[in-house]
Formats: sequence, C-alpha cells, structure tokens
Amino acid sequence: MSSSSSTTYSLPLATTFVLLMLYVSNAQLNTTFYSSTCPNVTTIVRSVVQQALQSDSRIGASLIRLHFHDCFVNGCDASILLDKGGSIQLSEKDAAPNTNSTRGFDVVDNIKTAVENSCPAVVSCADILALAAEASVSLSGGISWNVLLGRRDSLTANQAGANTSIPSPFEGLANITSKFSALGLNTNDLVALSGAHTFGRAQCRTFSNRLYNFNGTGNPDPTLNSSYLTTLQQTCPQNGSGTALANLDPTTPDSFDNNYFSNLQNNQGLLQSDQELFSTTGAATVSIVNSFSSNQSAFFQSFAQSMINMGNISPLVGSNGEIRLDCKKVNGG
Repeated sequence: MSSSSSTTYSLPLATTFVLLMLYVSNAQLNTTFYSSTCPNVTTIVRSVVQQALQSDSRIGASLIRLHFHDCFVNGCDASILLDKGGSIQLSEKDAAPNTNSTRGFDVVDNIKTAVENSCPAVVSCADILALAAEASVSLSGGISWNVLLGRRDSLTANQAGANTSIPSPFEGLANITSKFSALGLNTNDLVALSGAHTFGRAQCRTFSNRLYNFNGTGNPDPTLNSSYLTTLQQTCPQNGSGTALANLDPTTPDSFDNNYFSNLQNNQGLLQSDQELFSTTGAATVSIVNSFSSNQSAFFQSFAQSMINMGNISPLVGSNGEIRLDCKKVNGG
C-alpha cells in the first residue's frame, strides 16, 4: 500500500493536471446538467412519455430503441432523428436497420415542443432520447436511474454507419459481441441491454427465417420451443405479411421485468439474436442469462448501469455540435 501511495504523491504536478483533465473530459456528462437552466426537464419528458403510453403500449420499447440505434452510430448525438434534406443528404432513418422499423419520432417531437415551451434552446435532442428511454423503463415497471446529461446534437448523419454498426437480429453472437465491444460495451452490457426485449414488438420479417427454413436446413430453428413455433407460424404464415407483429416477450408483453431471460431458458426467445444468448454452447452469455432469470434486481441494476454505459458513447460536449431547436433538422437547415 505504502509504495503505491508514495508513487501517487510523487507524480509531477503537470502529470496530475493532465490526468485530471482526462478524467474531466470523460465525466462531462452529469446528472445535474440542467438543474439551473431546465430544472423540470425530467418531469416534462416523463409526462409526455406517460401520455403516449396510454394510447400506444409499444412506445416505451420504441423510444429505448431510438436511443440504442442513435448511440451505436457516431455516439449518442441524436443523428438518428435528422430527416433527409438541406445539408443532410442521407438520413439514418433510411438505413436498413431503421427504415419502416424505428418509430416514436412524433413522440420525440412532442417532448421537444414541451421542453422548448419551458426552457427554450437549452435541452438537446440527444439528452431527450436518453431521458425518454429511462422514463419508458420506469413507467413500465422497471428500474429508475439518474440519467447523465450534457450531450449536444450532431450536425451530420451517418447512414453508412447505421448500416454497419447496428446489430442485426440475424447476426451470430460473435458478431454482435464484437459490435458491442467496438463501442466499449462488454458481454454483461450485451445481455443486460438485450433484456430491453422484455417489452415491445418485432415484425415477422425479423424472425421468420427461424420458422420454416432455418439456414437452408428446410426445418425450423431447433432452438425454438415447439408450441411457441406453432403460435409464431400462425402469426407469420410462410407467404404472409412480413410486417405483422409479435410480442418480443410472450409472457408479459408490456411489462419491464426479467421474464425475457426465463423465456430464453424455455427456448422462447423471439429473435435469433435473443435465443443465441442462451443456446450458444459454451458462450459467456449463458451464465448471465441464468443469473438475470433468477434475480430480477440483479438484472435491473445491470440494466441501469449498462444504459448509462451506452449513453456515454462518444457524446458531443462543450462547444461541439449544437442544441437543435427542431430535432428533425440542424439549426438553420
């Protein structure tokens, strides 16, 4: 102990200052960022999300997904919200993982309007996405956490990045793990954040590959529970609509709980990327699924921390970016 503490104190002042600056640059987001400039922002966001949930039980899951798909492309900078037009030649909304799939943009606009009415030109769209994700979880029976704030909004979008960086439901566990790892998220983050599939819906086209001819075998995915398979085949007939919807969690479809993990243990994961967390032999994810299935509070704690970790991916801070006045377009655009 004494030798390590003596090294600490023997650091030259300049080095200490550089280390301190490094720490500060990683910690520019904080929970009190708007405490003087928009003290009611969390309440405002929560009330708009609560209102939206009354008419659309899917919206909580949809709002979390916007934050996730935002953070995985150029960091949490609200680039996913930018429409095509003006300086934005290619919108992330038109990337393969998002087109005819991401939703909730109208609710984000409603939140932004309510926030602007209270605190004009202060709160970023990127922070609104982070706050809306937390409200969606806590209003659906999940954990609450203090959201770190202070992100600013991008001036550009990255459609190509959205096509390559966002995990796909058809990808193997190794690929998805490496996409998380590239952003500084580990296996525990991957399993915890996948638990967001405890509510919301998915379109048939995202899992029908498992129902009839999995990987060219001529048979369904063997890791699909047989009675669950029958139910899904009724929802998604072989030549039916690819946009019909199924619950990601067949047991408690609109509640934020740990049933997602018990479902995986019962071979009732909807997406290939869900079930592989449990059914991939020897994978590090299996024991984490088992832990979260048996202990909801352990899942909730991990989920909150992993949401914070994801929300910390490459934010624009200080004088970078801007505070968009309309989340759909850059200022003056």
